[in-house]
Amino acid sequence: MYFVRLLLCVLAAVAVAFAQTSEGEVRFSVHDVTGNALAASVDLNSESNSTHKTVRANEDGEAVVRHLPYGIYHYMISLNGFKPASGMVEIRSGIPVKLPISLIVGPVKTVVDVEDHLTLLDPHQLGSAVALGSRQLTEQNRSTPGRALPELLAMQPGWLLEANGVLHPRGSEYQVQYIVDGLPLTDNRSPSFAPPFDIDNIQSLQVLTGSYPAEFGRKLGGVIEVTTTPDLARGLHGKAVLGGGSFNTEHGSFGTQYGWGRNFAGISAEGARTDRYLDPPVLNNYTNSATTASFSGQFERDLTDDQRLGFTYSHSDARFQVPNELLQQMAGQRQDRDSGDNELQGRYQRVLSPVLLFTSRGLFEDVNADLWSNELSDPIAAFQSRGFKQGYIASGVAGQAGANNWKAGGDFLYGAVHEAFAYNVTNPDYFDPDTPRQFSFHGHALDREGSLYAQDVYRYRNLSLSGGLRWDGYNLLVKEQAWSPRLGASFYWPAAKMLFHASYDRVFQTPAIENLLLASTAEVSSLSDQVLRLPVKPSHGNFYDAGISEALTAHVRLDVDVFRRYEDNFADDDVFLNTGVSFPIAFSHAQIHGVEARLSIPKWGPLSAFLSYSNQTGTGFLPVTGGLLLGDDASTEISQTSSFPISQDQRNTAAAQVRYQVSKRVWIASSGVYGSGLPTEIASGDIDELISQYSQAVVNRVNFDRNRVRPSFTVNFSGGAAVWKHESRSVDLQADFLNVTDRLNVIDFAGLFSGTALAPPRSASARLTFSF
Repeated sequence: MYFVRLLLCVLAAVAVAFAQTSEGEVRFSVHDVTGNALAASVDLNSESNSTHKTVRANEDGEAVVRHLPYGIYHYMISLNGFKPASGMVEIRSGIPVKLPISLIVGPVKTVVDVEDHLTLLDPHQLGSAVALGSRQLTEQNRSTPGRALPELLAMQPGWLLEANGVLHPRGSEYQVQYIVDGLPLTDNRSPSFAPPFDIDNIQSLQVLTGSYPAEFGRKLGGVIEVTTTPDLARGLHGKAVLGGGSFNTEHGSFGTQYGWGRNFAGISAEGARTDRYLDPPVLNNYTNSATTASFSGQFERDLTDDQRLGFTYSHSDARFQVPNELLQQMAGQRQDRDSGDNELQGRYQRVLSPVLLFTSRGLFEDVNADLWSNELSDPIAAFQSRGFKQGYIASGVAGQAGANNWKAGGDFLYGAVHEAFAYNVTNPDYFDPDTPRQFSFHGHALDREGSLYAQDVYRYRNLSLSGGLRWDGYNLLVKEQAWSPRLGASFYWPAAKMLFHASYDRVFQTPAIENLLLASTAEVSSLSDQVLRLPVKPSHGNFYDAGISEALTAHVRLDVDVFRRYEDNFADDDVFLNTGVSFPIAFSHAQIHGVEARLSIPKWGPLSAFLSYSNQTGTGFLPVTGGLLLGDDASTEISQTSSFPISQDQRNTAAAQVRYQVSKRVWIASSGVYGSGLPTEIASGDIDELISQYSQAVVNRVNFDRNRVRPSFTVNFSGGAAVWKHESRSVDLQADFLNVTDRLNVIDFAGLFSGTALAPPRSASARLTFSF
């Protein structure tokens, strides 16, 4: 009845969650001085948001540019025979901005002072955010299926990429939220958990690590807003990509869109195979083949100038092997996994007035994952089948009132979770004598979650203030509710071209849904008496963030952030014996603090570059709740101390990239990534056994005196060329050379919670893209 009452209240308030998105749109109306419509070209650019869009007005002179992240933009309207018109426009809410443009007859060739550098810094930005546009997405390497998106995100300050493409924003585990076209996905989307995103189908990204609006909840380690719907363009448009590279990797994708009248329809498909999908524990890369595939279709219609309706369906799956250690390969082990995802989305938007917008969205999602082992598996043969089905509804209102931009809403989620897991011990010497030789578990539960929120952003000259309040209700294995206030402020100092910002976020984060039933059940109490066998609970945290952004020159920007996070029931995971299957755990509490910096040159003539750096310290405190910890080693490690570095506690992380446009058709780039090394709990006294499992070369990459993996460093080179171009059609070729020094980089080593994983050796890939 609790959630029934919540749903009725939400519906009555007409605010069942405003679509979670921080983007708007501009509607241009282009005419000459006599009022005749002009089919002019519209160019819109923001260096602070890495956004550059060009559209053509229709015969009525109307051009709509959608999916624009909040910020400041420079536009230029041009048409042969007329003088170009340019100016600045701000996007601060989802309410469409209408701009009438009048062009004056003039010379065909006119020199225009391009002022894109004026958008280098958003004077009203409230927190830590990075935008990634179409160029960064298009040029990101595709060397390993499923890794393009997480590797791109890991280049941003505060983000760490661990084994198997798992992302950690500011020390968080599991707490990454993707918001795809306004709909939140809170399950783990890393390659070993779910089918990967097709990066060729993504138009833009917004990456947040602080100053979260009250509309964002459930997973707030980091938020990634993904836009897949392109701008409406008349006629047939599309892109086909074909590529391959090292490890017998092959991939291809195709997407096409057709716009007519007020309608837009599109389909896309992707497929890939490789012999190196996960990060293996040994150099030989045993049993690591995979295939992935996905398909999506979408339709959108502008019912009127003020109403829009759209639908999207997507299906994706991945089938892959679990990499063996040396001894497992000798024994003949074979373990296979698969994952699948089906999603159906619906969305409706209506402009109620020039200052009021209503949006409603819904999602049905069906996710599954399985694991099989053969009888030669060592030291254990494990089997798993899990998944969940859920429905989600979201609608709400946003408005403008003077200097205020406000939103109000909430959401409701109803789901069903099922899990089945079993194992047979095949090598009893590996485990404690008291460890049960066989175990099986079957469970299912209902998931009911809801939220309400209200938020406002107020601007007075160079001062911006934000405030919000969110209420969450959670009922899966435990029943909890929480209030979460959010506060933020920024001040722009024009003389110094400097922006100061600070924020406080109270967060309520739900535990990972993957394997949650087993990790929380009392049925596994006999497997480890060192773990507190209570349901894994949601975490509560206080996030503090402060920073500055400065335009050092017209083309160079510096961002520096300092953050502190305090959380109870800190979420982490326990990887089950290098299978890649992990079980959620929670530490009593954790403290994480650090500093981040980013120096960026979005565009300075033919040059663009960035350098990012993060310094972070994270400490977790026992006891542990949840997990599936087996054997003496697990019991010994978690009973040794009351505090320890969290598994994603890499103290120093740096990334850099330099790109140079050699000519109009050719570009080259180089990038590098450095990591000071993650912690490990293994003791040096076991070194002979470790060498037999992983090899001398791998063991040499561990500093046993510091209990950390030795630093990693990777250097990459890329280049691309426009092979052919005619009007809107083009053929582009790109080649990528990764880890060119062939350095052996160990990501994790024999960790209780992380297992062992090696980063890729030297590799190369190439791809051909046909756009039309």
